[in-house]
Amino acid sequence: MSRNIYIVAWLVVLVVSGCASVPSGSRTATATKVDEAAVNALYAELEQAGARYEAGMKSTGPADAATSEINASLGQLQESAAKCAVTTGCDSGRFLSTYDRLLRLDTTDAVAQDIEAAGVDADAAGESSPVVAALPAMERTITLLKGRELAEILTINDAVKAGLEQWLTQYRPNLMTTYVNYQFMRFQMWPQYHEAGLPEALLFGMLAKESGGRVHAVSRSGASGPLQFMYATGLRFGLGNQSGFDQRFDPALSARANAAYINEQLGIFNGNLELVIAAYNGGEGRMRRLAGRSGNSSFWDPAIYSNLPDETRDYVPMVLAAAWLFLHPERYNLEFPQIDGRAGEIVLAQDASIAELAVCFGNAGGMNDGWFRVLRNLNPALDSQEQVKAGTRLQVPAQLEAVYAGKCAGGQWADLAEDLSRATRVSTRSSGVHSSATRTSAKLYKVRKGDNLAKIAREHGCSGPRDIAQINGIKAPQYRIRTGQVLRIPACHKR
Repeated sequence: MSRNIYIVAWLVVLVVSGCASVPSGSRTATATKVDEAAVNALYAELEQAGARYEAGMKSTGPADAATSEINASLGQLQESAAKCAVTTGCDSGRFLSTYDRLLRLDTTDAVAQDIEAAGVDADAAGESSPVVAALPAMERTITLLKGRELAEILTINDAVKAGLEQWLTQYRPNLMTTYVNYQFMRFQMWPQYHEAGLPEALLFGMLAKESGGRVHAVSRSGASGPLQFMYATGLRFGLGNQSGFDQRFDPALSARANAAYINEQLGIFNGNLELVIAAYNGGEGRMRRLAGRSGNSSFWDPAIYSNLPDETRDYVPMVLAAAWLFLHPERYNLEFPQIDGRAGEIVLAQDASIAELAVCFGNAGGMNDGWFRVLRNLNPALDSQEQVKAGTRLQVPAQLEAVYAGKCAGGQWADLAEDLSRATRVSTRSSGVHSSATRTSAKLYKVRKGDNLAKIAREHGCSGPRDIAQINGIKAPQYRIRTGQVLRIPACHKR
């Protein structure tokens, strides 16, 4: 609706600066009694003003009458927001969120032209990120989440700036690897976030800090998958076991579960993103005790921040920094590689394993690091060394469909890959893991609650879970074990 340039421009300015007078974290939890009636009255005014604005935008009557109604509603919003800022227990984020929603009622090109004509700074009206610019208009927004600007978080917090430096220096290879891994899984993961109404930048930030986009990552504490769910939390959000496969390793399902968790915690912490990210890492129970269910406290408040583990204090700014770099690489002399992440599929013409396919594909398409990780990520339920029967459909990047048909469905490179894989299997079977000496020297271990195979391997000085898995007939990649199970542990040597 381009009939009133002034109103659109005013709304943009309100969203950018409407709550600038309220310092972040200034309303920390206190013993002051909350006047629930006053807070609820302000929220009622918010809803009423929002409804009036929408009615004015949709009005088919005289333009002057519609403009008058829009003006009145904006005045009411501004007045109520000012009262909220000085009312204990009132969440200003709800007003910002309403401004954001109202702004996006009109997302046509005409409105964008009106904003520009009104002299409003383009950077203030929205993120200039090449990533965001590629999204459909309805997905572009000046806020990161629930009316909270990422720019606000960054400019007020040196910890996030320190996180930017870390990603751009010693962790730069991790960031780039995450980006490449994510682009090939994006068609599986991003739709889950989009459906939940969450920003893609947040998904990338969490993926970068949690696993680097490695689907089969398992932490020392037993958190598993690309978004590192603990077993109990995974079950709570629908990540169970299907035919022996731990669904925490599934990119799409883990992204859906992560989005559900984020939205649940945003409801608990009233849209406070930092507290939600902290809860994901440090435990929701701890964050509820520290911040209270109101969510009015700031993560950076010393009463909260100083009582958190070092890991969580580092985790939150690193996630935010990775999200910001995803949106604005060009501002930090950072250039992400161009990745063709289109989804594809092949039907195996002959038996082959993931490892064999990776050997055969080589560095096709300029993939200097090869395709092993990508193939594993896209087919998480498969053991990379185990041959899959001919006729099986596998997920691959679209660009590999022609490569497979041309040189991996048979021929020189397929034969080479099969020969190397056969040698690996023979070597594994004849290794000490399966020798009588190893079986004799193996000791027994009873699985305890919270154990996972990687953790048990570390505790017994083994290089990884595979040796223990092989001697006990446990299938990769999920390495599923149960409490009370008795395992034989080979004679590993601590380093």
